[in-house]
Amino acid sequence: MPRRLFITFALLTAHCAMIAAAHAEDPPSEHWPQWRGPHANGFSSTANPPLEWSPESNIKWKTPIPGRGSASPIIWGDRLFLLTAVDTGVQPELQDRGDEPRGSLEPTASDAAPHADAPPEDADAEPNIHKFEVICLDRHTGDLLWQRTAREAAPHEGMHATNSYASGSAVTDGNRLYASFGSHGIYCYDLDGKLLWEQDLGDMKTRLGFGEGASPAIHGETLVVPWDQEKNSRIFGLDAATGEVKWETPRDEPTGWATPVVVEAAGRTQAILNGYKRSRSYDLETGEVLWECGGQVSSAIPSTVIVDDLAVCMTGFQKSAVVAIPLDATGDVTDADRVAWKSTKGAPFVPSPLLYDGKLYFVKGNTGILSCLDARTGEPIINQKRLKGIGDVYASPVGAAGRIYVTARDGTTVVISDGDKVEILATNSVGEPVDASPALVGNDVYIRGEQHLFCIGAE
Repeated sequence: MPRRLFITFALLTAHCAMIAAAHAEDPPSEHWPQWRGPHANGFSSTANPPLEWSPESNIKWKTPIPGRGSASPIIWGDRLFLLTAVDTGVQPELQDRGDEPRGSLEPTASDAAPHADAPPEDADAEPNIHKFEVICLDRHTGDLLWQRTAREAAPHEGMHATNSYASGSAVTDGNRLYASFGSHGIYCYDLDGKLLWEQDLGDMKTRLGFGEGASPAIHGETLVVPWDQEKNSRIFGLDAATGEVKWETPRDEPTGWATPVVVEAAGRTQAILNGYKRSRSYDLETGEVLWECGGQVSSAIPSTVIVDDLAVCMTGFQKSAVVAIPLDATGDVTDADRVAWKSTKGAPFVPSPLLYDGKLYFVKGNTGILSCLDARTGEPIINQKRLKGIGDVYASPVGAAGRIYVTARDGTTVVISDGDKVEILATNSVGEPVDASPALVGNDVYIRGEQHLFCIGAE
């Protein structure tokens, strides 16, 4: 979608006015349609979230969420959508699953991808049967509007101790809701909960059984589904209306947890997916690789951020790599003189970066050490400053109304001002652990905790 529509005076008819409105840069303020918000970068130009809250104040509502998951809430108008996995406590029959039909297995995921240096959860245990649930709430009241069980089955492999079986967030185009449980199915519903289609892409085999965690991306009539695993990694383009595979492109990548970003640039619609070996851009219509760039480090998790005519890709497990790639690139652009800029300091491991007013905010690894770079040049504005009160971080930072919100795994959220130094404005908590990234809509913040979904707004 172009960032501006240049319309001559002679064409300013009512018909063109409707087209211009449909292609406006900022979606309506009541939408947070995907994991990283309306621009896939954690930023809202219309939200005005509260500055302060606690378990006893400015909580407009909190709703218990069954099961476990770190999929983030997404919002379209008055409706909020969330994915979760409910352990039934029932063990599957012990049997050799090698010849089982794929339909007998079920959904898994977790929005905060796992630490690559920690063991899977109960690696030798047989996972219980889980219900993989799609939930719709009234975003103003927290009341349940509908709930659907996408599938009920035992996962084919375990997961990392900090992962869950409902990790990738849903995505919506305002007409359909798309929910990916990875190995255990991709599901499409209308916004009233009617199942329109489902697609089974097979089983993923993740590194050490750490589990899955990437979200899909929607653009026009193509749903982009990443499929990075230990062998036979791929990326899929599905028909958004039917779930049929439009294209499938092999990827020379090990297990990864990055979510793709789609952008119209340089006369092409590009689906960009980060990776350990290379970041790559794919033609949305054909799946053909348009450009690729090496230089990342192990365990690719952060999603790409689009900065005008640049794609900024980051990885930060054990080492750091930040690379800004021109969107009009072609072929292999790994050489330093063919990228816009690079950095080797302070990159995130699990959280994705926030783009705010031409600045990239991110934490080092999974810590509360904050950096801020000029997004066009890579020059440091804030160079690895520790945020007081913030420990381990899985949630990605979000920003609106001149403020940056960084949420730690213990449920603490530090609010800082957008600027060239760290100025802490408030330190808040919802009183329970948080791995999912917040959503900002209207005057509210929506935070998924370990047990509840919170709507936070000034009382």
